Amino acid sequence: MKAAVMKTPGEIAIEEIPVPEPAADEVLVKVMAVGVCGSDIHYFEHGRIGSYVVRKPIILGHECAGIVAACGRNVTRFAPGDRVAIEPGVACGKCEFCKSGRYNLCPEVQFLATPPVDGAFVQYIRHREDFLHPIPDHLSFEAAALIEPFSVGIHALNRARFQPGGEVAIIGMGPVGLMTVIAAKAFGASRIFVSDLEENRLQAALRLGASHAIPGAAGNPAEAILQLTGRRGVDLAVETAMRVVKRGGKISIVGLPAVDEIGFNVPFLCDNEIDIYGIFRYANTYRQGANFLSSGVADAASLVTDRFPLEQTRDALARAMTNKAGSLKVMVYPNGFPAGE
Repeated sequence: MKAAVMKTPGEIAIEEIPVPEPAADEVLVKVMAVGVCGSDIHYFEHGRIGSYVVRKPIILGHECAGIVAACGRNVTRFAPGDRVAIEPGVACGKCEFCKSGRYNLCPEVQFLATPPVDGAFVQYIRHREDFLHPIPDHLSFEAAALIEPFSVGIHALNRARFQPGGEVAIIGMGPVGLMTVIAAKAFGASRIFVSDLEENRLQAALRLGASHAIPGAAGNPAEAILQLTGRRGVDLAVETAMRVVKRGGKISIVGLPAVDEIGFNVPFLCDNEIDIYGIFRYANTYRQGANFLSSGVADAASLVTDRFPLEQTRDALARAMTNKAGSLKVMVYPNGFPAGE
């Protein structure tokens, strides 16, 4: 099969490698769509994200969906021909975090495209059965691949116990921010305030369900949100926008800042009893995500602005890295463009 292998940062080679054999509890999946994630871009550009360092050739890509091609002898939930979304983080299932349901914190997790684990810019991938999720026929492979970034937004709302009728502010309309707009809409948010520097992303957020789009380059977005809420503030802010949160409100921190340590207004935090939640990937979100997107709550696949075959994976990564003003979501198709997508 063909694989797009990152030999060194910035260098992608299309190589022929063996099709993997699924173990007893694994499924072989024909990969139909893979989204380019911000982490892929970081590895492609810099060769590292924090403590995760690329030390040898690696296959990137972890937002993926496809068709079951073969099953290991102990697999019972799937059969060849089934359509599936692939949850990329395979946890051990035995540690205290896995047993408590917070398997995203498992210290032994094997996450696709996180060094040294290879990812999904390949034609076939093997994956443990319990981290595959069925998708209905009417949900496109593109939309199914987007369940991965969608899951980050769902987890951010789940962690904060967001309730229907609440108001939310989402700062930054990259792909995860845009999918969080869909999550907030699905959760029943009464108003969704968004801010970004790029006009095309603000317009996309409005199409997906945001009620107010505030240009980040014009004035003070936090002040604008306070004015729109009668200075009450929102129930939940996604990102470190403490000023826009109401007394007793909540913050879910999804994105990582440019530096490891940033300042907080501790008196404001204490006086207003602001709850802060760190968000690391997600857990127990894929079924919820597939159900939301299958319901038609929003057209997630409309975010896909750029499509590339596997042979042009380097171009796909470069496009996502350099064209933030024009691109929303870049997608790679390892086995050709699916009919009807």
